[in-house]
Amino acid sequence: MELTSTTFFVFLIALSVLSVLALLLLWGRIPGPGWVRWPVRLMLVLLCQATAIATAATWMNNSYGLYTSWSDLLGTDTDATAGSTTIPTVGRARFTTGEDGIRTTTFRGTHSRLTGQVLVWTPPGYDAPGADRTRYPVLMLLHGVPGSPQSWLYAGGIPEAFSQAISQGRTHPFILVMPVIDPGGVNTDCSDTPRSKTASWLARDVPDLVGHHFRTLHGPRAWGLMGYSTGGFCAAKLPLQYPDAFGAGVAMDPDPLTGDPDVLPDARLREVNSPMWLVRHARPAPDAALFLATSRQDRLSPPGYVDAFAEAAKDTKVRVTTLVLPTGGHNFNTWQRMYPAILPWLGEHLAGPDAPTAAPAPRGMPQA
Repeated sequence: MELTSTTFFVFLIALSVLSVLALLLLWGRIPGPGWVRWPVRLMLVLLCQATAIATAATWMNNSYGLYTSWSDLLGTDTDATAGSTTIPTVGRARFTTGEDGIRTTTFRGTHSRLTGQVLVWTPPGYDAPGADRTRYPVLMLLHGVPGSPQSWLYAGGIPEAFSQAISQGRTHPFILVMPVIDPGGVNTDCSDTPRSKTASWLARDVPDLVGHHFRTLHGPRAWGLMGYSTGGFCAAKLPLQYPDAFGAGVAMDPDPLTGDPDVLPDARLREVNSPMWLVRHARPAPDAALFLATSRQDRLSPPGYVDAFAEAAKDTKVRVTTLVLPTGGHNFNTWQRMYPAILPWLGEHLAGPDAPTAAPAPRGMPQA
């Protein structure tokens, strides 16, 4: 069973319940003298505690995406930077299909030289008969730090929220892409640094991977970003920094839009990689649409962040939409309450699927 699978979590819940029942039923029925009975009772108590702790820890891991697999937890993941040849690049990457049709792969980017996991969800109708020439827009979902792509699945209500919105006609179909935003556990606020070229990973390598294996539309009008917390900071930053790659971004409760000194200690590097600096100084001026959302009660991402950014963007080509909820903290309960406003906005600012008469992909470009 996979570490993050629903089956494993349900198994732990059942084991916890059975442990408690065993303790209650066997407490007074253990045969033998006292020096035998009491150690057995102690073992039953410890079993109850161990199963309860394991269940709670698994729930926390699934909610925050701290570890994505058993090898990740045990520290046995293969490190491509150490000279391994087992991690595939874009063309050789292979996707496996898991729960809810989520396709997963781990690959090494040719631009960043980073290795990381990418999850992909294709919308209803993608594999339908006769749809093999239809191309789709792409929305990349960026998790927080700490976190992982699985955070969107186990706490974010994805892809269910999109499936429902599509079926109700509130937005159009997207291919959803969930990449790791801190490959190797190195957080750079999605920036290229001497240590880790995370911006290149997200803006070049991941789009290359998805475009190679899936039927995607081309151009920034068809590629967008949505993120929360640190991922929200990145979703506001990357369309300004890479306007040729992304045309829209949604930032839910983003980290300070001037950058985090704990993440990028170098003041100049932090400045030129911050959304606040980029909205004023990026050249050529990006023609991007950004949606910034927070709540009045979120002390980690107060409304002042959003207001200051919207003011800075007034005399630019960047179109800013804001949302401030009256209540809510820095968590998925709040972020899911933002979906009803965000999902239609994405449908308005990013292109929909093209007509089935679109030209086929170039030869030599296999697609899922």
